[in-house]
Amino acid sequence: MIIGVGIDVCPVERFAASLTRTPGLRDRLFTTAEQHTPSGSPRSGESLAARFAAKEALAKALGAPGDLHWHDAEVTVGEHGRPLLTVRGTVARRAEVLGVTSWHVSLSHDGGIASAVVIAEGAPA
Repeated sequence: MIIGVGIDVCPVERFAASLTRTPGLRDRLFTTAEQHTPSGSPRSGESLAARFAAKEALAKALGAPGDLHWHDAEVTVGEHGRPLLTVRGTVARRAEVLGVTSWHVSLSHDGGIASAVVIAEGAPA
């Protein structure tokens, strides 16, 4: 059963400018694994913007509580390049309260816009 759905879009150029203007923002928003590709190269602005959109979409899928921590949701790359969502701490606690047992995430970026959809699935608590 679907517990929640979230979607978010992020203008890539504006997001990249924010990361440049506020150097500590990258570390505040993203884990080390999110900041780099599996080969260890730094992620592009498009890729980071899509991950930011995923975190925003995740919050919406959980009802947008204001107490979630950025590092408690992590978007990584699974088999065949499929994005995976790992939750812990504040995000895991909220998901547990709602009965979320699995996540589906889709990322995209095109035409200067990054987007993400997150579906929270489970059985209502």
